[in-house]
Amino acid sequence: MVVSNDNKKHFRQIGHGLKPVVMIAGNGLSEAVLAEVHRALEDHELIKVKLSVIDRAIRKEFIEEICTSCNAELIQEIGKVALIYRASQKPNIKTSNIR
Repeated sequence: MVVSNDNKKHFRQIGHGLKPVVMIAGNGLSEAVLAEVHRALEDHELIKVKLSVIDRAIRKEFIEEICTSCNAELIQEIGKVALIYRASQKPNIKTSNIR
């Protein structure tokens, strides 16, 4: 999935007001965490994920793994927070952050 620069800019504006939906700590990425990210992306399409991991390289690996396993796109990464987007298969106007 490729998101245009204009859409990325729009998503960053929307993401500014969002709170993290999923938080990842020292236990890393488990199947349950990936399932929660998948569910959150299906419901909201645009989510923030907070990674409470000190090592920057490990954070990058976690973000890459989330994006590849959930077929999502990284919109922005600032510090320990990543803004991730994936278009929903059945978008719901009530729960979507971009509609």
